Amino acid sequence: MRSANPSLGENTFKGLRTENGMSMTIQGTVNKTFILFLLLCVTAVFTWHQHFSGNDVQAWLWIGLLGGFVVALITIFVKRAAPYTAPLYALLEGLAIGGISAMFESQFEGITTQAILLTLGTLFSLLFAYRSGLIKVTENFKLGVVAATGAIFFVYIADFILRFFRMEVPFIHETGVVGILISVAIVVVAALNLVLDFDFIEKGAEQRAPKYMEWYGAFGLMVTLIWLYFEILRLLSKIRSNR
Repeated sequence: MRSANPSLGENTFKGLRTENGMSMTIQGTVNKTFILFLLLCVTAVFTWHQHFSGNDVQAWLWIGLLGGFVVALITIFVKRAAPYTAPLYALLEGLAIGGISAMFESQFEGITTQAILLTLGTLFSLLFAYRSGLIKVTENFKLGVVAATGAIFFVYIADFILRFFRMEVPFIHETGVVGILISVAIVVVAALNLVLDFDFIEKGAEQRAPKYMEWYGAFGLMVTLIWLYFEILRLLSKIRSNR
């Protein structure tokens, strides 16, 4: 099995066995994902309200981004802790999402609602396509998505490093046609990662992974959804700026 999602890597379920007769199920993972989504919304509403109340949310953003990154790493390396770390990750990421979304909303009215609807629409459309067999997760499909995701990751790392020298990777931040097309491609790759996540969670249930892996699977799915949401938000902002 292979996934471009770092939390659902090739060896995620390796060596794991059912404990106390309780094993991972798809429905259980769906329930946990819904819980994480609600927790994310709680803190997102908080920073959203803080921003529109005139308060500086920069501190909350950094707490959310850096804290979420650290907790994500802990979750990836200590899977058994997922029932505790996955909810914490959702709460922390909510702080960042709420603040960043509010900033975009201040500049482009209605953009947040559009991004949320597009993210959820993409999630359910791809889930339907996967469950109905319209999308086949072949080995070549996995290789292609993983390669494309890796390329995007290295471009973002390069851009991050170049910014220390007051430079940036060409086109990826531009609002012209090329910049928009690049964002569209990144959104497509992020969306296709959802298909790999669905497949990976299904394989985990088939292998009767321990019950706590439901939280881990939900965490992995949230990682992809958050990435997809941010990329859709950036794409919409580029389209709005180009009008």
